[in-house]
Amino acid sequence: MAPLLRSSAERILTTHVGSLPRPPGVVDLLMAREEGVAVDEDAFETAVREAVAAVVARQVEVGVDTVSDGEMGKVSYVTYMKERLSGFGGSTVRAVPTDLLDFPDYPATKARLEAPGAREHSPACVGPVAMENREPLDRDIANFRAAVEANGPTDAFLTAGSPGLITAIYPNQHYPDYEAYLEAVAEAMRAEYEAIAEAGFVVQIDSPDLALTRHMSFQDLTDEEFHKRLAQHVEALNHALRSVPAERSRLHLCWGNYEGPHHHDVALADIIGTVLAAKPRAISFEASNPRHAHEWQVWEEVNLGDDRILIPGVIDTLTNFVEHPELVAERIGRFAAIVGRERVIAGTDCGFGTFAGIERVHSEIAYAKLKSLVEGAEIASNRLWG
Repeated sequence: MAPLLRSSAERILTTHVGSLPRPPGVVDLLMAREEGVAVDEDAFETAVREAVAAVVARQVEVGVDTVSDGEMGKVSYVTYMKERLSGFGGSTVRAVPTDLLDFPDYPATKARLEAPGAREHSPACVGPVAMENREPLDRDIANFRAAVEANGPTDAFLTAGSPGLITAIYPNQHYPDYEAYLEAVAEAMRAEYEAIAEAGFVVQIDSPDLALTRHMSFQDLTDEEFHKRLAQHVEALNHALRSVPAERSRLHLCWGNYEGPHHHDVALADIIGTVLAAKPRAISFEASNPRHAHEWQVWEEVNLGDDRILIPGVIDTLTNFVEHPELVAERIGRFAAIVGRERVIAGTDCGFGTFAGIERVHSEIAYAKLKSLVEGAEIASNRLWG
């Protein structure tokens, strides 16, 4: 099987982070299942299959090179694991990010603190963790394979949560310590990573645990404790990816896809050394929003080796502004000047459908933004290759 995740020696390729707006009917079915309401499973399977076919076709139509299934069959990038892994139950309340706590009158903060049911509830780990139900994973792979074969994109990827993301979001109430919990989750997730790669797709590891958790799940840790925790997460991830070639994997780094102050975000420079110890060949990261756009300079100061690929977010995913293609090309050019034009793939800051039913960017505007991404990459390519 030919290695994937190739960058082009002829032009700048384009991709995105994974999630895309879901059709209303799919959202209704996903939310009903999430709330424990019985749904017609045949209707659900049909709706998801048709949504995957449509979203892949739409990406190819827009001109995106490396496409995903849009996470059509998932409620979110992390909570989907509840239906696949054993050992989770009950309900715990997630911590409020520290940047929001500094502004108690900000509507987003008030909603999390006051509105009934508005704060996100997650299960805890209450028993041994293992891959228990492969059916949703096999469904996602089958649906995506059919859509990719029908539309012929340049490349294709599926997303999967990192071990550290799962352990950071779902509190441990079973294992003797955090390390044992992390090890068990890594071993359980290994099956998902390997299945995606074996199916011929790139596996994208969604790993906001390397950034977001500093001001969320791990806000009470000292800097030393936090960096030790990150190192544990990367070690666990690499162990889970031991049978997946680096060129078949990419990692998404994220500080949280929500509109807020973000003034407590850990600096990229503070975590980049640990991030670069992760196995995946490519790194997708936020590079457009007002809090992290300036950090392109960090990449000038680190040793990326000879084949690391950067997937900078050159499109913001939280505003309905459609970036001008010239701005997109300018952003691409910054990174091409640092690592070389062949080692840059133009991406987005995060997903457009992180949580089903929450549409921060209008669905049609999301595709307009992706079209601008493609046009900007074409402009950059003409400049870089003459």
